[in-house]
Amino acid sequence: MLQKIEAPEVTDIQLSRVHTRKYLNSLENQIPSNGTVKIEEDTYLSRDTLAAARHAAGAAIKAVDMVMKKQAKNAFCAIRPPGHHAHADKAAGFCFINNVAVAAMHAIAEYRLQRVAIVDFDLHHGDGTEDIFRDDPRVMLLSSFEHPLYPFSGVPFTGSNPNVINSPLKAGDGSNEFRDVVRAQWLPRLASFRPQMIFFAAGFDAHRNDDLGHLNLTEADYEWITKKIMLIANRHSQGRIVSVLEGGYKLTSLAKSAKAHIACLVKASPFI
Repeated sequence: MLQKIEAPEVTDIQLSRVHTRKYLNSLENQIPSNGTVKIEEDTYLSRDTLAAARHAAGAAIKAVDMVMKKQAKNAFCAIRPPGHHAHADKAAGFCFINNVAVAAMHAIAEYRLQRVAIVDFDLHHGDGTEDIFRDDPRVMLLSSFEHPLYPFSGVPFTGSNPNVINSPLKAGDGSNEFRDVVRAQWLPRLASFRPQMIFFAAGFDAHRNDDLGHLNLTEADYEWITKKIMLIANRHSQGRIVSVLEGGYKLTSLAKSAKAHIACLVKASPFI
């Protein structure tokens, strides 16, 4: 059963755990009355962009609350704009608020969780998320991404957090290479970390039909990784999973991939 929830707006306190006040004020001050304002290469702010971003982050917060209060076993946040390129103090790559980071910090601050994990399988490296948690060992960050490709980061990792695991893939890689990385580099480390909650930064632009990159994943790969992570969540995290939509720019492959991902989550829970 799918339970659809209207996304509330994130609060300033919730945002302040991740983003600087100076940055948030600068976004507010740049909102145009009409048209768009260029914030960064390929990143534009319109009249309603920030309102949409605040509701996107609010959706991730609401998902954490519902899962932690056992009102849902897991949740998928169908949101835009995405978030994993947003840094504490700047927007980038279509991203203004780092939704998954805000949600992870909410879980830590409000529910006293000591270990949370973020699994990011977007086509692009989540440089903003990495920068936010680069020195925070409470957060494990597992990232696969095409390299070299925007934002040309993640190799090498230079922070102090021992729980950041970057797994670059090269152009042309597909199911075999992706699954090998997950089996060898992610699953053992994730199991030993014993996360109390797991987040997906669920970007579906590594699909073979998405035009923004050169990887060759399929819906079957997204189903596979979802099931693998759910096994660990059931063992160590009381099944707690919050999935936050990131990239995906070919609507047909995005829809099919998200459907495969969500179908796995639904089988674990009567709620989403």
